[in-house]
Amino acid sequence: MKEDELREKKNVSEDIFKGKILHVQLDMVELPNGHIAHREVVRHIGAVCVIPVTDDGKAVVERQYRYPMDEVITEIPAGKLDREDEDPLEAAKRELREETGYTADEWRELGMFYPAAAYCDERIHMYLARGLHRGEQELDSDEFLNVELVPIETLVGEVMNGKIPDAKTQVAILKAAKLLL
Repeated sequence: MKEDELREKKNVSEDIFKGKILHVQLDMVELPNGHIAHREVVRHIGAVCVIPVTDDGKAVVERQYRYPMDEVITEIPAGKLDREDEDPLEAAKRELREETGYTADEWRELGMFYPAAAYCDERIHMYLARGLHRGEQELDSDEFLNVELVPIETLVGEVMNGKIPDAKTQVAILKAAKLLL
């Protein structure tokens, strides 16, 4: 089949849930063969993540409890966009400053990825930050995390041996390592 023949056509869409972070829809679609199917779709405003790396090759990472997984995991600074039209780079700068206290002189875009394309429209924009300056954290009232400095090589090893299960963190670490090592 040609790519345009793979498209599904939305017939009906019903709002199932509207929350602060997520919006869930149930859509009826026509498949390429003419049959009808249901699609549960999670709508998300979008997000950013940043891998901040010091001059001596250490990444600024966070250890944070994640309720859905019921565990503390290693992640890079990240957060959702405040508005659909917010500039992702500005959001990345904000999240880095708020979560870690760091600011950066140099920013490099690492691309965008879909963390769960089968059921969610979230897009995460990734950045590498260099030329770091330490300042004070500005955590939200419901945010609790520990900030650590870890060599990039160590993080690559932890990704490869399954100790870092977070997708955005894995992708950003491996992309940064490819550029820096």
